[in-house]
Amino acid sequence: MTCQVLNRRAFAALSACFFAAPPEAWAGSYLNRAALLVTGATEDSSYLHARVYDRELAFVIHKIAAARVEAASAMHVPKEVAQAHPHLLLVLENHERAADAARDGEVQRFIVYKTRALEEERTLRGVLKQLGWSLPDRSKKS
Repeated sequence: MTCQVLNRRAFAALSACFFAAPPEAWAGSYLNRAALLVTGATEDSSYLHARVYDRELAFVIHKIAAARVEAASAMHVPKEVAQAHPHLLLVLENHERAADAARDGEVQRFIVYKTRALEEERTLRGVLKQLGWSLPDRSKKS
């Protein structure tokens, strides 16, 4: 074999390793994205809960919550975690509905949807655990 053929084969092997990420990498990316969305939504809802009568704040948080729902709806979902994705969507949708209720001045409805979001987050984490995965802890810097 010539050096040129060996170089092509080596390049092809390296390319395959570089571009063909293992399923764990895709699941890891999904989990990172899910953690970002869930943590942000939960923090925003908690912040709004302490200021539930601030309709302008609720308006902004509702816009952000709707964007999270849209982003999660368009995400690539690896088959390893596909059973958990509907729960992610429900977490985000309930946070969005909670913000919508606060924006409309409906405090009781806000509390109902925020509670549903937190319950659904527990379900999401439970399903991920059954599948052998967990959401990364965003409080860790690395």
